[in-house]
Amino acid sequence: MNRSLFSWLFVFCSCTFPTSPEKPNIIVIMADDLGYGDVGAYGAKPENVKTPNIDQLANKGL
Repeated sequence: MNRSLFSWLFVFCSCTFPTSPEKPNIIVIMADDLGYGDVGAYGAKPENVKTPNIDQLANKGL
């Protein structure tokens, strides 16, 4: 009986806990004197500051 109880307890405990949570994707962009209005994804004019890589990341939803 103890063996059966411990077996069920082991199965229950191993099924309730996730194996590993997903790690979030975090991108930190540090630039000197760059405001939110200077990035093309937020409506800046392309002739002011060209940010094609940041615009591409924003369009992909990252």
